[in-house]
Amino acid sequence: MEEEKKKSRVLIIGATGRLGNYLTRFSIESGHPTFALIRNSTSSAKLKSLSDAGVTLLKGSLEDEGSLEEAVSKVDVVISAIPSKHVLDQKLLIKVIKQAGSIKRFIPAEYGANPDKTQISDLDHGFYSKKCEIKRMIESEGIPYTYICCGLFMRILLPSLVQPGLQSPPIDKVTVYGDGNVKAVFVNDVDVAAFTIKTIDDPRTLNKTLYLRPPENICSMNDLVELWEGKIEKKLEKTFVTENQLLKTIKETPYPDNMEMVFIYSVFIKRDHTYFDIESSGGVNGTELYPDVKYMTVSEFLDTLL
Repeated sequence: MEEEKKKSRVLIIGATGRLGNYLTRFSIESGHPTFALIRNSTSSAKLKSLSDAGVTLLKGSLEDEGSLEEAVSKVDVVISAIPSKHVLDQKLLIKVIKQAGSIKRFIPAEYGANPDKTQISDLDHGFYSKKCEIKRMIESEGIPYTYICCGLFMRILLPSLVQPGLQSPPIDKVTVYGDGNVKAVFVNDVDVAAFTIKTIDDPRTLNKTLYLRPPENICSMNDLVELWEGKIEKKLEKTFVTENQLLKTIKETPYPDNMEMVFIYSVFIKRDHTYFDIESSGGVNGTELYPDVKYMTVSEFLDTLL
């Protein structure tokens, strides 16, 4: 009985990043023995912060097979929180996890939209296809997994009210993409971490995709504009951009400067966050599964921008 109550030992890769830092915090708070794979170049301040929090530091990198083997041998669960541009760097890690044969669950650097559900493969310069490649590798190797799909982090697009090029929300005029009625999902980084740690020892999420769709955070552009107008007590002048106009701008803007608009096209034109039903797609709804997790709402986030 005592053995059954033991919390899984967790290795977090990317622990010094924003999401990774939150993951280590919630892992420790939840009672999991927590390890972090740390590069030699990591600053002493970051090392001290993790160590003081109770994290066991392991020197190594995703390019060093020996360090990966040693780190993986110490844990039951591996969570990757590396940046999306480095997603293919997880290949050696997957090989090591497969060879170890002892990992109960791998949570790769997925997050964001479900790459298998996006409809912009001709525009995203491989952004989502690389994530799909990692998923297929995990599945073909028979590695137990949980994928986390949270929509957009609130810090992406929302601080400008989905206005490319702006650093803060508009106070006079606003551009609305499409008809403004397509819904997108926004979740704060810290809340994504809280939900992710909840899945670690939960059999209901094993070999499943966990979707985060907080009801208050499923918003269209028209919803966002209305919320913001209420907060600044002022009506904004709307300019509507059609799908064809947005596509023209994307194609005329060089990569990677056009990626913000590519995400807008994916989310607010193609409905890549919400066009499918969670259950029928074989996923589980994290906000229903873990009602005890308190999350920031879009309205609360907009309050921080005032």
